[in-house]
Amino acid sequence: MLDIKRALTNDRLMRALTGLNRTAFEQLLPSFSVAYEAAHPISKTRKRAVGGGRKPTLKRMSEKLFFVLFYFKCYPTFDLAGLLFDVDRSQSNRWLHKLQPILEAALDREMVLPERQIKSMAEFTERFPAVERVIIDGVERPIQRPHDNVKQRRTYSGKKKRNTRKQIGACDQDKRILMLSPTHDGKFHDKCLLDCTLLVEHIPDDIPIQADLGFKGLEAEYENIHLPHKKPRGGQLSDEQKAENKAFNSQRVVVEHAFSGIKRYKAAADTYRNRKKDFDDRLIVTSAGLWNFYLKAA
Repeated sequence: MLDIKRALTNDRLMRALTGLNRTAFEQLLPSFSVAYEAAHPISKTRKRAVGGGRKPTLKRMSEKLFFVLFYFKCYPTFDLAGLLFDVDRSQSNRWLHKLQPILEAALDREMVLPERQIKSMAEFTERFPAVERVIIDGVERPIQRPHDNVKQRRTYSGKKKRNTRKQIGACDQDKRILMLSPTHDGKFHDKCLLDCTLLVEHIPDDIPIQADLGFKGLEAEYENIHLPHKKPRGGQLSDEQKAENKAFNSQRVVVEHAFSGIKRYKAAADTYRNRKKDFDDRLIVTSAGLWNFYLKAA
């Protein structure tokens, strides 16, 4: 059985098992406790005193938070999670689906969850006052190969050469995830997916938006789009254009670092194997919130 008390007092183990150090864990714990109590209010009509009935395995709030963070960081099967926490696999499944919305609510209280949609430029400026530039890109995660032929074709990504689910994300110059689109099947092209989500429509014109050539054509729609030079068909880029592309890519690589921050949590990086519909979207959003919280608490 996993020794939770030992992990909670060891900074190295905390980073390895939860993705947060002890200081960040203690900062998140009050918001998690408030979110948990809001989701499970004490009934005024109850007859049994608080504490009656079967004693819980995860007694303290810190243990509950540790469990859900451990799942996100290590992404164990429910059989393994049940073995480590000395419960049945069905209980570990119930714990996860009970605690994940609470963790997401706690991150929302900390104002670190990415936005799913911005409705106006004023809202963007109010929500992200310190943003100097926005970098957008697509992020994919592998899924198990569907048995249905239609689903196979719909989720097959020619870029990754496997079945995936995809989102468009936007980050700022400090690697913070600002926005995430809803999750779609991997067959979607980056530009088509962006057109469906309208993530950049309400970004102010004075904030530059950097993207790769997967968003070619976007520069004709918005004034603040910056793309690298594309090699002409049958031609070559000049030395000056190559140098500009190199400098541009060194700035745009921030978005790759941001996505790698999300994928520190294996629940957002490994092959998706949960059965709950659209739960992969919640895993990605919560992992992005954890990454933003990590940056905030660092």
